[in-house]
Amino acid sequence: MRIAELLKHKGTTVATVSPGTTVTELLAGLARHNIGAMVVVAPDGGLAGIVSERDVVRRLHDHGPAVLDGPVADIMTKLVATCTPDDPIDRLSVLMTERRIRHVPVLAEGRLAGIVSIGDVVKTRMEQLERSQEQLEAYIAHG
Repeated sequence: MRIAELLKHKGTTVATVSPGTTVTELLAGLARHNIGAMVVVAPDGGLAGIVSERDVVRRLHDHGPAVLDGPVADIMTKLVATCTPDDPIDRLSVLMTERRIRHVPVLAEGRLAGIVSIGDVVKTRMEQLERSQEQLEAYIAHG
């Protein structure tokens, strides 16, 4: 299965922030959308980075509460792992596991086209396994 198929079911909406958004505003957005990360979009619409709850916690630990008033640009991950709609989900799950990341933006022709979380990957894999089990049970029952 490819990322494009996953996005057909999940949708392509991506919560984003600008590099100048404060960390406090970021946290409010994460809570409002009940998500763990947001894509940081540059003024020209390009991908500037990604920022997660984990980024906030680590910077709070290192620098204290003053981080909350600073811009997202100071704490975001700038070297972002991305995928395309044509990439297989299995390859993405390997990337997420090897790099220990939970969110991967999807880029189509250099533009943001969605985001995939580790939860999306697990859910998709579980659905595939359930379909395989049903097919095996049907095959055995009708032999």
